[in-house]
Amino acid sequence: MTIASQTARNAAIVAPPPDTADPVTRRRRRRLSENRWGYAYVAPFFLVFGAFSLYPFVYTAWISLHRTSLSNINGGEFVGLENYRNLLGSEFFWNAARNTLTIGILSTVPQLALALGLAHLLNYKLRGRTFFRTMMLMPYATSIAAATLVFAQLFGRDYGLINTVLQAVGLERIDWESGTLSSQIAISTIVMWRWTGYNALIYLAAMQSIPGDLYEAAEIDGASRWKQFIHVTIPSLRPTILFTIVVSTIGAVQLFGEPLLFSGDGTTSGGSRGQYQTLGLLMYQQGWRNFHIGQAATTAWTMFMIILLIVGIYALVRRLRARTER
Repeated sequence: MTIASQTARNAAIVAPPPDTADPVTRRRRRRLSENRWGYAYVAPFFLVFGAFSLYPFVYTAWISLHRTSLSNINGGEFVGLENYRNLLGSEFFWNAARNTLTIGILSTVPQLALALGLAHLLNYKLRGRTFFRTMMLMPYATSIAAATLVFAQLFGRDYGLINTVLQAVGLERIDWESGTLSSQIAISTIVMWRWTGYNALIYLAAMQSIPGDLYEAAEIDGASRWKQFIHVTIPSLRPTILFTIVVSTIGAVQLFGEPLLFSGDGTTSGGSRGQYQTLGLLMYQQGWRNFHIGQAATTAWTMFMIILLIVGIYALVRRLRARTER
């Protein structure tokens, strides 16, 4: 056997078999081979997401179908949708839902209106704009626990600063915590203080993207600054305003830290009569006070479905608005 024939024989043995796959399969294999490093880079995120987000999410749904306690989660009895029926028939759930709705309205409406006004002021060329923008964001960076405990002292019945001011102007002291409306106003004030600056910066960023030609045209037509704000700024900010309404509403549904710490010691479940108990506090009471973890999981999933409903309404409004603008 010659050297050339021996070399050809060895090449035939070493060479891989011809690729008989169809062109679509070959393209998929090539794409997977080219993207293997990309999949390797994003794999840790999906592993962490699956372990700490997706698995607890699905497991909570499974637990909500059982009658079980915190001390024996895996030994619960499967009851199907009984927990959901009991929750919807509970007066505590509807009380917490009403309180959540009331606190959400009392905190969201003034908060977004004030944020819109502050953003409009900061949109002008003022001295120290960077300083004011930073100061507006400081409440958002403050700890919920620290802010709530400070406000709890301010709203104190006997020695609170707010009651002292009320008494100084001839008004009676208010027991902010014991009253239904007064306690909800106090908690809403804490939420407003913490989130107004954050939403103002969102509005400010959106305002700065509005073309200046619109304001110039309105000024040529004789529109005052107030009319420019109403007829130019507000219509241009509608998507942003709708977005902040949805996000603030979702935050109101999940409200937990402020009402929990409002009493000053973190032991309350929403007041002596549940006068400011929210859905988040109800879930906490069911699971970590009464140890009925199945009921707590049911409340958590009910809150999730409420949020889905809010997001669905938001998407529907956006779609209808897009159709009308065509």
